[in-house]
Amino acid sequence: MSSSTTMDGFVDRRGAIPATDPPPAIERRQFTNSHSELSPAARELATAIDEYKLRHRRRFITYEEILNVIISLGYTKNEA
Repeated sequence: MSSSTTMDGFVDRRGAIPATDPPPAIERRQFTNSHSELSPAARELATAIDEYKLRHRRRFITYEEILNVIISLGYTKNEA
């Protein structure tokens, strides 16, 4: 059994990358650009949320923070 395979047959990929392997071809990013298929309004919201996360160095934000981003875009709730 090789040193990279565990007893259950799973490959342990947590080890260091050997020096002979080339570096990854692309750099991994925290946020992907998946806004291209959104409507213009949804794209504006997604971009504003991404900018908020970057500005405040937060990967995950609360619902309160999302609401603040929405309000900053000018959205309001109509009282019935």
